[in-house]
Amino acid sequence: MQYNVAQLLKELSGATRHHELDEPFECEGEGWDPLRVSGHVQMLRSHRGLVVTAQLETTVPLACSRCLEHYSECVKMELAEEFFPVIDVHSGLPVNSQQDQDEDSFTIDQNHILDLTEAVRQAVVLALPIQPLCNEDCAGLCAECGANLNQHPCSCATPDSDPRWAKLKRLQVS
Repeated sequence: MQYNVAQLLKELSGATRHHELDEPFECEGEGWDPLRVSGHVQMLRSHRGLVVTAQLETTVPLACSRCLEHYSECVKMELAEEFFPVIDVHSGLPVNSQQDQDEDSFTIDQNHILDLTEAVRQAVVLALPIQPLCNEDCAGLCAECGANLNQHPCSCATPDSDPRWAKLKRLQVS
């Protein structure tokens, strides 16, 4: 996910490049095997650097939050980030635009290589569901024995209600 953008940086603001992306992606720190990311990437020359927009998708292995079974989910994400060069492409001198950048800004390295890896990693993590479910009707695990209720019903006796409500229940019957 690295692109040489030297020629694009030499052009005037408004110049664009389009790229199709379909390659393996190592999502470091997440504990996944390499994912395959695909989609469309557009780079737009701005007066300060490059604005990168992308529509990407990948399949991520997840664990269901109810039954803890592993499954794969297709994750679609949109990326919109600005990348700033650290070296001026015309003069070869360091770019001193700290007022435009903060320490978390994405940069284009001294060889004019734009690396999308960290931006894509962040987009993947943000696109993941907060509470992943293998399916909407997942029954989850039995609270008593831990059996997966999607595979077979549990033989544990389930209390009718919370015992703290027993006195109120007796009043309701009377």
